[in-house]
Amino acid sequence: MKLWQKDIDVNKAVENFTVGNDREFDLLLAPFDVLGNIAHAKMLASVGLLTNEESEQLTNELKNIYASIQHSTFSIQNNVEDVHSQVEFLLTEKLGDVGKKIHSARSRNDQVLVDVKLFLRNEIEELVNNIQPFFQLLIQQSEKYKNHLLPGYTHLQIAMPSSFGLWFGAYAESLIDDITVLQSAFKVVNKNPLGSAAGYGSSFPINRTLTTQLLGFADLNYNVVYAQMGRGKAERITSQALANVADTLAKLSMDMCLYLNQNFDFVSFPTELTTGSSIMPHKKNPDVFELIRSKCNSIKSLPNEITMMTTNLPSGYHRDLQLLKEHLFPAFKILKDCLQMAALMLSNISIKENILKDEKYKYLFSVEEVNKLVLQGVPFRDAYKKIGLDIEANKFTYSTELNHTHEGSIGNLCNDKIEAMMQQTLAAFDFEKVKVAITDLLN
Repeated sequence: MKLWQKDIDVNKAVENFTVGNDREFDLLLAPFDVLGNIAHAKMLASVGLLTNEESEQLTNELKNIYASIQHSTFSIQNNVEDVHSQVEFLLTEKLGDVGKKIHSARSRNDQVLVDVKLFLRNEIEELVNNIQPFFQLLIQQSEKYKNHLLPGYTHLQIAMPSSFGLWFGAYAESLIDDITVLQSAFKVVNKNPLGSAAGYGSSFPINRTLTTQLLGFADLNYNVVYAQMGRGKAERITSQALANVADTLAKLSMDMCLYLNQNFDFVSFPTELTTGSSIMPHKKNPDVFELIRSKCNSIKSLPNEITMMTTNLPSGYHRDLQLLKEHLFPAFKILKDCLQMAALMLSNISIKENILKDEKYKYLFSVEEVNKLVLQGVPFRDAYKKIGLDIEANKFTYSTELNHTHEGSIGNLCNDKIEAMMQQTLAAFDFEKVKVAITDLLN
């Protein structure tokens, strides 16, 4: 069944090609399609395009469909084109002509737009809720291992002393910036496109402000042409936000692969969290981190994929946009799985003590020795030259005692400030308003 079909059947090859994987990904949109339908039915009644009785019949049946989705008994039939058609088919099958009235004053274009925005809004919230416990784990481990020193590197050459307190805390603070970008994406998707119809509005006296309130959106996409132009842009902005989180996890995973390497030998994990070799009995491979790295690097390519898929599209709807779901939607689950696996690994990490006692790391302390001379009144350039000449003459002596006190250094991690920054960032999301609106809509 197709909402647009008249008397002529579409060529089967064309039908299969154009529908593609839509049914599979539309199942993810199903609960949000129902929510959009409920809000639309209530709005149609408010402007006289449905009677109150018709609106109540529709909303009651839509709630039944919503319950079937929640219980995983909802499906999109093979002869039905998409989720929008399936829901309308079920309404018509149950309510007859009343079911046929649900599509007044809208197009599948704004219907899928609102579905996608509701889906992305929900997924961003879930992702943020998955990031929070991982952030807290990083902060806890930062405090626990703040006195465990390790080499810091630039150009992959030993550079200056660092600590696992700094290492864990760095990735914790990185997540704050990642959530800040997710917040921007949330603001973009949390605007209501419903009522833009096919991209040019409607001659019906619809009330777009009402559907905005009913669905818990922060505001409208006011201009109906831009509402349609936002398709693709919202996905691209969201993918950029996902890519930032992925980048943090990929870099963390690369560090872990290095630190577990026997030549570094900074960390270890329980045998049951690593994998072995079919030929080398000594191997304990960091497969989890290698897969996180690869999966996250793949997500980092998403913004470019979506950009290229939407390049040079003029305003208005184009079927190219259908394919964005296949690229973007799975990324949320992949990223959440990576967060959970990274948390499992880092909560079971063992960290070697006294790493910097090994003489091969002695030059890590060269800057410390330069700074000691500066504190004695020696100009920095002269102090730098003296220590450099001592190193070349193999006369360098050093102490492993450190006294770093400024904000964000080894001796002053400022984790309390980082936690406060995260709480402030999280508070800017208005998840509660959305929750209340959706609860009211379904009651």
